[in-house]
Amino acid sequence: MDIRASTVLPAARHNITLHTADGLKLVGELALPPEDRTPVATLVCLHPLPTAEGMMDSHVLRKASFRLPALADVAVLRFNTRGTTSRRGTSEGSFGDGETEQHDVLAAIEFAEFEELPHPWLLGWSFGTELALKWGCDPDVAGAILLSPPLKRADDADLAVWADSGKPVVALIPEFDDYLRPEEAKQRFAAIPQAEVIPVEGAKHLWVGEPYVRTVLNEITRHIAPQSAPLPTEWDGEYGVDKGL
Repeated sequence: MDIRASTVLPAARHNITLHTADGLKLVGELALPPEDRTPVATLVCLHPLPTAEGMMDSHVLRKASFRLPALADVAVLRFNTRGTTSRRGTSEGSFGDGETEQHDVLAAIEFAEFEELPHPWLLGWSFGTELALKWGCDPDVAGAILLSPPLKRADDADLAVWADSGKPVVALIPEFDDYLRPEEAKQRFAAIPQAEVIPVEGAKHLWVGEPYVRTVLNEITRHIAPQSAPLPTEWDGEYGVDKGL
């Protein structure tokens, strides 16, 4: 069977609640490899801008949770930042324009540590990349993968923190991005010597289209679970179908 946009592969899925230092409860989901398999790495997903319909179910993050546990033994942690709603529910609090969300990022990292999830990487998309760059350079974080980073809220000081850490930073830049295109991205990310900027031909900010989703998931896998790259495009086993939002 070909793996399609709506394919849901097997995983051990658990509804979770994150608790922030300022007293909020955030709703989320942890998807682990199926059966008795042990995860080799973990994605902590930071979603796009909630005031523009970003949430834990934004399609690239949702498809990562549908595929990577089964195909690459990667644990996928998704959650709604404060005030954000998805099928899973609504997180407490209200949108903080990337500032109070510091507590949300740290709560997710602490959850991964408490659950002993291995090698946690941040996966930020658009607004989520700003959260990763501003608040995610934690000792427990292995690195960051950035999809369509606008580099608007994150400034030179934030980039310097990552540069000094030596932690890997991978930026996937759509050719036709609305905010930051490949040539400018190379200039901006030069502030992080270890950063890898990957232009993606034909892609746009929202990564619409199965070919672009596969590109993203393959690059994620290549960096955090290279033994499973490239990902297969077919599946021979049980599966489900996502009914949509």
